[in-house]
Amino acid sequence: MKKLKIAIQKKGRLNDNSHRLLEECGIKFSNGISVLKTSARNFPVEILFLRDDDIPQYVEQQVVDIGILGENVVFEKNKDIAILEQLGFAHCRLSLAIPKEDSYDGPEYFMNKRIATSYPGLLSEYLKKEGITAEIEELSGSVEIAPGIGLADAICDIVSSGSTLMTNGLREVKTILKSQAVIIGNKYLSEEKMLILERLLFRIRSVKSAKENKYILLNAPESAVPEISRILPGMKSPTILPLAEKGWCSLHSVVQEDEFWERIDQLRKAGAEGILVIPIEKMIL
Repeated sequence: MKKLKIAIQKKGRLNDNSHRLLEECGIKFSNGISVLKTSARNFPVEILFLRDDDIPQYVEQQVVDIGILGENVVFEKNKDIAILEQLGFAHCRLSLAIPKEDSYDGPEYFMNKRIATSYPGLLSEYLKKEGITAEIEELSGSVEIAPGIGLADAICDIVSSGSTLMTNGLREVKTILKSQAVIIGNKYLSEEKMLILERLLFRIRSVKSAKENKYILLNAPESAVPEISRILPGMKSPTILPLAEKGWCSLHSVVQEDEFWERIDQLRKAGAEGILVIPIEKMIL
């Protein structure tokens, strides 16, 4: 049986997150410090550990079938590949930053300036859209230091918390792109590999759905059940069970993570008591 070849980042935050995702999907494999390629013990996949900048090219050239990496790299490399799934982790943004003492009144600030970046493609696209002429200094790392040593007037780089910018006397002024981890795939997979990919994506989506939802149990008087059922529709409708105490029920349902606290406040006002919230390990829709 053929194996689906998956590329993940060799080291760094995306390696950790990708490894955790595959484990949560029940896929077991070794990941030693010097390991560059390994096969899963219980699923037809082979995992290659590569530089994230190389993954789009390897996917396009069918060296690997799919890869996990940030959208920022996908759009910068601009290869003939497909984005198959957004994964909801490794959120960051590609932003322009300037010395903190400089005033900023819009994109015109960058006219005829030198901008250091590891993302010349995305930066050029943005400058062209804004009608800005600027000199791009392409660097492979340590972009934040460029203004401080006189190499550039500003930078365009990936930002997560912004602490690195502050440490280097810079402030963020414009976001060009918001990014998260995605799965990319070759557009010409064989039918056999497509079947493996569909099985893998099914597992990944089940894990994602579980993380985006909470299982909730509560007690309430029977008189409050209609209102609580309105607040907690669940996947179809809440499960309602009678309690030993007459006139009381237990309701079970699922709440989306981003609506959780608002729903809890509404439930308490409607008469819910003894509310328990339980994480969901897998959620099959």
